[in-house]
Amino acid sequence: MRTTVTKAEFTADDRRRALRTIRRMIPYLWPKEQPWIRRRVMFALLLLVVAKVVTVITPFFYRAAVNALAGDAPSAGWALGAGAVGLTVAYGMARVMAAGMQQLRDAVFARVAQRALRQLALETFRHIHRLSLRYHITRKTGSLSRVIERGVKGVEFLLRFLLFSLGPLILELIMVAAIFFTLFGFSYLLVVVITIWAYVWFTFRITEWRVRIRKQMNDQDADANQKAIDSLLNFETVKYFAAEEREAMRYDGAMAGYEQAALKTSYSLAILNFGQALFITAGLVAVMVLAAIEVGRGTLTVGDFVMVNAYMIQITLPLNFLGTVYREIRQALVDMSDMFELLEQPPEVVDKPGARPLVVNEGRVAFDDVHFGYDPARPILKGIGFDVPGGGSLAIVGPSGSGKSTIGRLLFRFYDVTGGAIRIDGQDIRDVTQKSLHAAIGIVPQDTVLFNDTIYYNIAYGHPDASREEVEAAAKAARIHDFVMSLPEGYATQVGERGLKLSGGEKQRVGIARTLLKNPPILLLDEATSALDSETEREIQESLRRLGEGRTVLTIAHRLSTIVDADEIIVLEAGRVAERGTHKALLAKEGRYARMWQRQQAEEEKRRRTVRETGGDAPAG
Repeated sequence: MRTTVTKAEFTADDRRRALRTIRRMIPYLWPKEQPWIRRRVMFALLLLVVAKVVTVITPFFYRAAVNALAGDAPSAGWALGAGAVGLTVAYGMARVMAAGMQQLRDAVFARVAQRALRQLALETFRHIHRLSLRYHITRKTGSLSRVIERGVKGVEFLLRFLLFSLGPLILELIMVAAIFFTLFGFSYLLVVVITIWAYVWFTFRITEWRVRIRKQMNDQDADANQKAIDSLLNFETVKYFAAEEREAMRYDGAMAGYEQAALKTSYSLAILNFGQALFITAGLVAVMVLAAIEVGRGTLTVGDFVMVNAYMIQITLPLNFLGTVYREIRQALVDMSDMFELLEQPPEVVDKPGARPLVVNEGRVAFDDVHFGYDPARPILKGIGFDVPGGGSLAIVGPSGSGKSTIGRLLFRFYDVTGGAIRIDGQDIRDVTQKSLHAAIGIVPQDTVLFNDTIYYNIAYGHPDASREEVEAAAKAARIHDFVMSLPEGYATQVGERGLKLSGGEKQRVGIARTLLKNPPILLLDEATSALDSETEREIQESLRRLGEGRTVLTIAHRLSTIVDADEIIVLEAGRVAERGTHKALLAKEGRYARMWQRQQAEEEKRRRTVRETGGDAPAG
């Protein structure tokens, strides 16, 4: 990463990003497969040109009316008054017509803009879900949401202003410059051109400076937002450690950086506004002085003087608007560039060309000499191999860091193995579609995370097309139905963010019901009861046994008492299979598994003894 960037390097790089962003936008405004959008864009552009032509000729009516009232027109008597009134009405009608054309243009283009926003938002949302688990683990969710939010807003702004503000402004300036040269001479044109050039040059230079400041402000804003979200998601942890003030200071530190950047933005805006007013006023005064001199000489009429003033004011307003539009367009391009860079982030795991759906007949799962590491320099699995027959059960145990959870992630193909293969019924999971693979596997994790919606929605998530009877049947099988019916709102009860309104056991039962409804042939239990107390664990274990009936079950376990009935148990040690066999066979070996079993049994006995002595509850081991 570069630590210093010269102004020229920054501008060149920024210009390339802007051009690339605009190229990415063109297909949304001019799609080949949807001619109706092209027709709307062309009609909107036609209305734009007509509106600008009417706007530019409007001061002619103003000049004629002033000349008629000043006696510079050939008409006299009652005709003079009638002519002035008619010209004034024509002037008003021209202004109304120009405004009407602009509003009609916006109405015609609105559908194009909204469709583009919707399509881009959907594309971004889908792409984020295609990105790998590695990306989502390393990327901060709060910062990611801000990138998307600012990017979509930038697209909306660009669609509205780049096409219908900057383009029309340039067209209007060209027409006004041509009129000044034709009617008043080269000196007027020169003053107008110099004024516009100085204004635009100053605006662009200061805006480039302000964009760099805005980038700093965006970074600080994203950092503060991430800290706020992170703190709120860990609300209970903050309370556990009485860290409210610490979190407030951490957030305030991030906001202090944002405050400094925001102040620089305000100061630079004041400089920009004053400079723009200075250039515009100087140009206006210069042109008006030239016109006043010629009126005094009799070479121009009072109506000409008024028309010159009207044109200068007419271009002053959009030029002032140009400052705002350019700043916002510049910022929108930066925000959109960040979003398009996100869209260009390649998924780590993709379907092979011609990948076919997974066909599950027996549900046999085989790991064949599997090697994997999140970092190539630090391998996690070093030649893991096992075979689970269809309908069979395998338990995986071992110390933290031995690779247990990694096996589950590889089975889901959140990552691709770096060596060996994973097969389901003989099919390498890299050769089948991810959608079919995920549909074939159900998981009950250690901490079931629920959507901030109703209990019914969360259970039905396993099979959205299921009937209410099927949803309730799954809830009954998971032994959560009676609890749900005891709630005032029943299945319509909101569970809160991440399901925080439910207890750990209740969340697990909802997760089990959801997986039951999905009805997958292969089941992965990833330490599904390790976060629960012993009594709740025993209740959940019964639900898990019913869930595993007729399915191939892989259980990643911490508590060995939960996997004594597994057909086979493998013990991982430093990424390798250290022991394997049934519960009884492994105890007979008196190796690693036996020592783990004895230690856990001793802890459980100590817990029971504490309960007997105190006559109350004790923490589960």
